[in-house]
Amino acid sequence: MLYNLLPPLAGDIGFLNLFRYLTFRTGGAVMTALIVCFVVGGPVIRWLKARQREGQPIREDGPQGHLLTKKGTPTMGGFIILLGVSVATLLWADLSNAYVWAVLAVTMGFGAIGFADDYLKLTRMSHRGLPGRLRIGLEILVALVASLWIMEITRDPLSTSLALPFFKHTLINLGWFFPVFAVLVMVGASNAVNLTDGLDGLAIVPVMIAAACFALIAYLVGNVVFANYLQIHFVPGTGELAVFCGALVGASLGFLWFNAPPAMIFMGDTGSLSMGGALGTIAVITKHELVLVIIGGLFVLETVSVIVQVISFKLTGRRVFRMAPLHHHFEQKGWAEATIVIRFWIIAIVLAIIGLSTLKLR
Repeated sequence: MLYNLLPPLAGDIGFLNLFRYLTFRTGGAVMTALIVCFVVGGPVIRWLKARQREGQPIREDGPQGHLLTKKGTPTMGGFIILLGVSVATLLWADLSNAYVWAVLAVTMGFGAIGFADDYLKLTRMSHRGLPGRLRIGLEILVALVASLWIMEITRDPLSTSLALPFFKHTLINLGWFFPVFAVLVMVGASNAVNLTDGLDGLAIVPVMIAAACFALIAYLVGNVVFANYLQIHFVPGTGELAVFCGALVGASLGFLWFNAPPAMIFMGDTGSLSMGGALGTIAVITKHELVLVIIGGLFVLETVSVIVQVISFKLTGRRVFRMAPLHHHFEQKGWAEATIVIRFWIIAIVLAIIGLSTLKLR
């Protein structure tokens, strides 16, 4: 909004030219989202505690220690993140940019699905929320509408193509299979973050790292000079997504203040589904879907651990891991929660560096 209102006044007030610069507005989005989360975090937590006296229902088939250490902690903290991201993005982004609205729509759509899931869990006092097929169906619907919208606003041949990391100009035209692929990316990323969200601070920092990486990717992909220099595909208009990513970084930092061990609040599906969906959508728009698999490799590992566990148990009756997702396996092995969280953060940082290296290694 500031971008649309203030630069035309720069002829009279020179410093308003700053609002033309993407880097300045991205920094502003980081700080705005951070401040919003700090301001509303405490009151929201107190409000949720008053209405969730038992806190988030804890799975009885999960780690037994969680029945003691996690009980009574409120959920739906993703509302804090969504508020910070939406306020900062609407304030600092170019609101005439369709990509910004597409990412916001997916974020809020997945957030609404997650909110419904959290609400049902609380009202039923059970870890079962929305029926699985209904939840996935709603996610697919939101992602499909968004993918068709993205196809419409992206120029050919990028609108239906998949770019390959490490290759300069290679594009695989997926044709009308592209919406299916985009839906898989968005829904997959959303649920991968959801599976990772199982320990205090475990999911939010890797999300923040991935958002920071995609802020850089969006900036480079949306700048014709840098895109040509790095020999990556130039997608006009994607630079504005750096502002959204900056807002997500700031909101993640603000939420971490309250989610750091021991957590005062859990993000719940409201937060995990929305943030994963946002990352998947940005990857689709910037044509870096496969790079997301690397940068978000921690989320992939957690998801694969669940898939392997289920397949192994159904086929052989044996479990590969002591418990899935992967972080629970290490809990069962006796690792302290803080140890697991920090080591997984380190893995996320290493994978992010590898993912960013694909921008130059071509």
